Amino acid sequence: MSDVVRLGLVGAGVAAQAIHLPVLLRRTDLFRVAAVCDPSRAARDAVGERCGLAAVARHARAEQLLDAGGVDALLVLSSGSHGAVCALALEAGLPVFTEKPLAYTRAEADALAPQAARVALGYMKVYDPAVRRGAELLAGRSPRSVEVVVLHPTAAQQLAHLRLVPSADVPAQRAAELEADEQRLLDAALGPAPAAARELYRWKVLGSIVHDLAVVRVLVGELERWTRVDAWGDSVALDGLLPGGARLSIRWHYLDGYPAYREDVAVHDERGTVRVTFPSPYLPSPGATLTVVDADGGRACVARTQSVESPFEEELVAFHRLVAHGEPTRAGVAEGRADVAICQRALRLYCESNGLPVGGEAVEA
Repeated sequence: MSDVVRLGLVGAGVAAQAIHLPVLLRRTDLFRVAAVCDPSRAARDAVGERCGLAAVARHARAEQLLDAGGVDALLVLSSGSHGAVCALALEAGLPVFTEKPLAYTRAEADALAPQAARVALGYMKVYDPAVRRGAELLAGRSPRSVEVVVLHPTAAQQLAHLRLVPSADVPAQRAAELEADEQRLLDAALGPAPAAARELYRWKVLGSIVHDLAVVRVLVGELERWTRVDAWGDSVALDGLLPGGARLSIRWHYLDGYPAYREDVAVHDERGTVRVTFPSPYLPSPGATLTVVDADGGRACVARTQSVESPFEEELVAFHRLVAHGEPTRAGVAEGRADVAICQRALRLYCESNGLPVGGEAVEA
């Protein structure tokens, strides 16, 4: 295989058009998009035109793309659970990069475990230099509190500056099939949990907050247990216990009309504060800002640095190293499975605290 990896894209929506294609079209030294699939003809044609793909390289289903061949690896950029598509790629002998979440169930993740070395998970924030430097500064220290706040405006507000082709033409029967598949996985994950709890799980916790869990893991370690999970309106509050007795607080708010996306992860201890602040992922320069507060000669000292590298580019460069040289990436099946379990425990506590039914994998651990 040449150094240029031929990619098949599964999913031609927002993640493909707004985030990954600009990197792929810039890094032609590493990648060439060779095929695309999406149930929306408008979306797959939009991506196909940008990549110069012939009609025969534009598919409605992942199975068609894989059967056609001509790709060295798969990028899974569709929404929802990605376990089944990752399994198809691995069965076809292809390494795979997948956006979050890896899966809705631990069973899906376990099915990928035998070939976990060939799977990269799109936790782009763990590739940000601000996160890596923050972890170095916190090494050997004893955090007292970790506080996460996410202020999430509407998608329209975040995407207004981009010219994206919407996926509004998915055939009704295909859309129903895809949603039925999602609900079957949610049955396995949460049993009889009601619709509101399922939506909390797949869209807010696994769909967004999972990124913060990944950052917290890098900075201070794995969550030990949840102590409180609450949701009201479009807000979520999660409190938990971290190694060494530190407390984790996550406050996630979807705010219609809020002026700008903001995500803030702050670690406090006796020596000071290490804070990483992330802008909207849809900006041209999505690098985070690292703010460090510590003592300098008995006085408070505040230092700020901003990442200039794109974490999205860094994670794809890492995937290229995996495909070309077998080098492990910063996030994969193990991290994805751990987060599925953590999110299931959160939903179990939420349901039990509110007198709601819950079952499936969420109560099996």
